[in-house]
Amino acid sequence: MPQENAKPASTMEKHAPASGTAYPAVVSKVWTPEEREKYSQTIGQTYNFRFGKDQPFAPSDAKIEGNSFIQPGAFPDPSYCAHCHQEAYHQWRQALHSNAFRAPFYRASVNILIRTKGIEFSRHCDSCHNPIGMLAGGLTQTSQVNRKFDDNGVSCMVCHSIQGLQSTSGNGGYIMGVPAVMVDENGKRIPGEVPYEEILMHTDRHVRAVMQPFYRTPEFCAACHKANLPEHLNDFKFISAFSSYDEWQNSKFSHRNPLTFYSGDFTTCQNCHMKRAPNTLPDYGAKNGTFASHSWTAGNTAVPFYYGFDEQLKKTVDFLKAGNYLNVDIFAIKKASDGSMAAPLGSTSFQIAPNDTLDAYVVIQNKNIGHSLIPEVRDLYEAWTEFIVKDASGREIYHSGFLKPDGMLDEHAHSFTNRPVNVDGEFVDNHKVWTIRSVAYDNTVQAGRSTLVRYRFRIPADVKGPMTITANVNYRHFRQSYLNNVFGKDHPNYPVIQLASRSRTLNLGENTPVPPDPADNPDWMRWNNLGIAYLDEFQYAEAVQAFGEVVKLRPDYADGYTNIALTEIQWEKYDSARVSINKALALTPDNARALYYAALLERRASNISAELADLQEVVQQYPQSRDARRELGIAYYRQGDYEHSTQQFEALQAIDPDDLAAHYNLSILYHRMGKTKEAAEQQALFVTEKINSDARTDSLDFLRRHPELSGESIPWHVHTDLPGGGSPLQAGAMKSQGGQP
Repeated sequence: MPQENAKPASTMEKHAPASGTAYPAVVSKVWTPEEREKYSQTIGQTYNFRFGKDQPFAPSDAKIEGNSFIQPGAFPDPSYCAHCHQEAYHQWRQALHSNAFRAPFYRASVNILIRTKGIEFSRHCDSCHNPIGMLAGGLTQTSQVNRKFDDNGVSCMVCHSIQGLQSTSGNGGYIMGVPAVMVDENGKRIPGEVPYEEILMHTDRHVRAVMQPFYRTPEFCAACHKANLPEHLNDFKFISAFSSYDEWQNSKFSHRNPLTFYSGDFTTCQNCHMKRAPNTLPDYGAKNGTFASHSWTAGNTAVPFYYGFDEQLKKTVDFLKAGNYLNVDIFAIKKASDGSMAAPLGSTSFQIAPNDTLDAYVVIQNKNIGHSLIPEVRDLYEAWTEFIVKDASGREIYHSGFLKPDGMLDEHAHSFTNRPVNVDGEFVDNHKVWTIRSVAYDNTVQAGRSTLVRYRFRIPADVKGPMTITANVNYRHFRQSYLNNVFGKDHPNYPVIQLASRSRTLNLGENTPVPPDPADNPDWMRWNNLGIAYLDEFQYAEAVQAFGEVVKLRPDYADGYTNIALTEIQWEKYDSARVSINKALALTPDNARALYYAALLERRASNISAELADLQEVVQQYPQSRDARRELGIAYYRQGDYEHSTQQFEALQAIDPDDLAAHYNLSILYHRMGKTKEAAEQQALFVTEKINSDARTDSLDFLRRHPELSGESIPWHVHTDLPGGGSPLQAGAMKSQGGQP
């Protein structure tokens, strides 16, 4: 792979106008339909229509009004917008959108795709990384398109020319309009650039041209922040890739899901990533001295570090550290000798002594992120838990999650990543997503949920007390092995950000309760998070016990009883689940979450009318609930009410076009209603999108080849450096010379 400089010596913000600059007059340039048609015909003569002339932009889902190619010059250059929007331009130039195509981290992967399969396949990626190049017909062999726009990635007039959205399937699911910065007096869009004076005289007509109400919705973001791997791309079958949108929709912030463990204020993608802040440069888009951020700060520290964008890097680091996104709780200490557990730490007394072997239970809560930890391409990003035990002299007793001298992460660290594998059972390196067949494991923590990480260590006989135990959640964008693939091993160390941390002191002998840290959750919530973690690990008895502690501390907390019930439902203990759900409903009779699980219990008891009534109430309160729509559709179907069942599954499909239950049930319902064409379409979608039956075999092949990682696929694994002290697969963690791939 060609090597690129790890960091340019300097980077200028190209074409950035200085404050007070005198601007040349803009000559109005209107692009006529005839000019576009002529251009499109010329491009079409040599264009590779590999996926059909009716799908010129496949394997992406992007569309454009007119369904023909468009001149790249039809998109006004960002420097044109900068005349009136200096703050927006300045922020955009350093942000991920403007660097979406040119950054070497993206180019490394997409260039492999181009070399191995052909440039036409890169339309799948560039529909969101370089839309102008794709829509102009530049992604074809022997293209003559002038690619001077490449450095602008997703430019101002890319986003502000989108006129509609398709479904929320992603893959560039937008409908691009012909770019226009003004409409005429009749509301008709005027393609191309117009003089600034004209815009300033008719700002209302400018706003009508470049703004749409859906720009402020999460569905707008879903067009590119949700992706799948279609058969056109991988010559195999549909595979879901990532969906920050679906994760948000299932989070407490969407107010669309009644089944979340916690509640919160309604928050969109834009509320978090485009927060208003005082503007420092003149901008006509500012309101009352503040401007909606076009820095889109999130988790990418690599791009601003590479380009030397210190302002963007600082904003990103501050964003990652300032949001109270995670809670780290060193919840318990368990003695290996007798299994006794002291929990929760800080609120209970216990004793420890030299030579004791201890298990530390660390609960990581994804508290205030509207999507998973980590979102999207988690095979490239690297977040992990670092756990350190030191005595009073500073001697390190145990350390998991360290970085080696070569920058590689300890291969036995608990990382919030996944491991996609190919048909040969090998790790899919360099983000070659078109070769993915399965995922060996995925340790992400979904929004509002928790995970339990276990560590085992022995207190030395000569320890100097007291000891300090520390748990950190660290983040690096990207993993070291990918940076090495892009640049070679001779590159600067990329930033490692500590997202959250908690330390506790362990005294030799007696330990008594201590005041909580200001960042600590209350004890009832600590138990609740432990229960959630146990539930996701299929440790049902332990989950019920933890949730039982919650209702002891908060007998008025209806969700505590609901949590016990949902655990017992999964455990198939339906009678005791009924007792718990009745307690929840006695406290909050209209609680949609409790009613949902009550309906599942009514189904088990064949109380169809009660089941329907409960689910109808849930859908009334949460009309965009996927789960409630799905279960209500099943309830109607079981009753023989195919019309209402169809309505529910169609509503579910409008929420999630890729829902397998919707495809499956609609194929049956349409067939029974005599709609043979629609039934065949849904059946085909179900067959295409269902999980690959060979996925487990490919994953097991990978895990057999990588015993140092296979423990991560076991939910209740233990991290230790004691020979035989935890999972055998984890022994000797500190002695290995490798690193996480």
